[in-house]
Amino acid sequence: MYGCNKSKLDYIINPNELGIDLEESINSRIANRYIMSENKIKTLQLATFAAGCFWGVEESFGKIKGVKSTMVGYTGGRWANPRYKDVCTDLTGHAEAIQLQYDPQEVTYEEILKVFWSIHNPTTRNRQGPDVGSQYRSVIFYHTPDQELSARRSIEELEKSGRFSNRIVTEIVPATAFYKAEEFHQKYYQKRGGGSCYF
Repeated sequence: MYGCNKSKLDYIINPNELGIDLEESINSRIANRYIMSENKIKTLQLATFAAGCFWGVEESFGKIKGVKSTMVGYTGGRWANPRYKDVCTDLTGHAEAIQLQYDPQEVTYEEILKVFWSIHNPTTRNRQGPDVGSQYRSVIFYHTPDQELSARRSIEELEKSGRFSNRIVTEIVPATAFYKAEEFHQKYYQKRGGGSCYF
């Protein structure tokens, strides 16, 4: 009970009496939350690769700690909004590719590149295993100058290491429009089992 004949309203503190600008305080909290949200979004970066059949490529990249999302699709071609049957004609110029979002505080682009080199043969032009066609070519689509520099440096290091007996033919080109593939192809091995197409 409230003694001294005071009602509940008597116990409500007027923020102005404490020197608090209530509107400014609320706006400040909202702004801080917005900034925190914006910073969280900005910590994620994009990376795009083509390394043959995108089913297995997505499965491999999706297992990397620090990779937050993956999406398979088509990029690097001449047509807008291509579908799988279009790309399979080898006439659109698109590559089967994967685009991923990763947190650079958990995994570096250089570490992701190491996985890229390990899951396909970068010395066969327009071919991975039994799959033949320009849609299966090896490509690094860079989104920033730093990614381009890292990609070129990694090829130089691989060439010097002698890891591959043949010359690396992987293309390094700017990222362009990325068209999401049909839902049937997304997370294919997670939905149907399996782990890789070949290699």
